[in-house]
Amino acid sequence: MSRRSVGLRVYQGGCSFGTGLRQILPMRRGEPSVVIVFRQALVFHSMRRHIPPMKDPFFFGYGSLVNRRTHHYEQAQTASVRGWRRAWRHSPLRPVSFLTVVPAVDDHIDGLIAAVPGADWQALDERERAYARHQVSHDVSHSVQRDLDVAIYAIPDGHHHPPGDDNPVLLSYLDVVVQGFLTEFGPQGAHHFFETTEGWHAPVLDDRHAPIYPRHQRLSAEETALVDEHLSRLPTVVKKLD
Repeated sequence: MSRRSVGLRVYQGGCSFGTGLRQILPMRRGEPSVVIVFRQALVFHSMRRHIPPMKDPFFFGYGSLVNRRTHHYEQAQTASVRGWRRAWRHSPLRPVSFLTVVPAVDDHIDGLIAAVPGADWQALDERERAYARHQVSHDVSHSVQRDLDVAIYAIPDGHHHPPGDDNPVLLSYLDVVVQGFLTEFGPQGAHHFFETTEGWHAPVLDDRHAPIYPRHQRLSAEETALVDEHLSRLPTVVKKLD
């Protein structure tokens, strides 16, 4: 198959903590000024911890978004969502097959949640342009000590189809996904990814040496071996890139 056919900063002088803290921490006799600044910084940090966090919305990533190397959303942590299952699907908007989620009452999947600063979804909506956002706030388990507004991306019903020979899964994409699960959840998490994904009859296009996926990453030998081992246990046919 050819490429063409698949489309606490270091103190450096000065004080940015304001003058109010000098009343909280009066100067001690003989105390160096740099120690005073450091003590003020500790109190400032403690005070900030009690400021309610901004209630930005979150996304739930279950594929490439689990790999932090592919995005810059810093408030990210592991989570799981019930009532969904991953599936390889083909969308007319993309020449190759990608992951989506489909309703599955008795299933759950692991992933990564991250805040979307200022509710600015534009960059993510562009990245996930074949998908729509669905509310899953009440179905997500996480360790954040407050309720979250969480959305998951899924291709709308009627706009995706089972993959076929003409729309394979890119191995460079699969590598990125598995690397993310290995980093966040370890080998057992990677195993769970393969277990909770359907559509492995889809052909896989081996483009590792000339990656087509734009967010491809370099994997270690151990990581690629794990991907290959799991693929060898599935009915997937791996095809070489011409």
